[in-house]
Amino acid sequence: MKMKVWWIPQLPGKAFEVNVETVQEGVKIMNTLAEYDLFQFENNIKPDYCNVGGINVFDPTDDTDGPDGSWVSWWDEETGEDDPMAFVEA
Repeated sequence: MKMKVWWIPQLPGKAFEVNVETVQEGVKIMNTLAEYDLFQFENNIKPDYCNVGGINVFDPTDDTDGPDGSWVSWWDEETGEDDPMAFVEA
């Protein structure tokens, strides 16, 4: 399954994206990016921030973006959980 983290360090803005192998890896990257944003703020590197991020998976059956598939928000089919951090903590 194709999976990626998307992260916007300052809204509105373009998303930074990085491929990941697992939800656990994605959560670790999101936590690292969040800590880095906070570090920059606390050390006066940037005056403020409003960040957001998540994990997307590629769904070849979803034709929203085109006939070959679409990137959609991650969720666990078994539990119905759609919050990657809550999923990893459980």
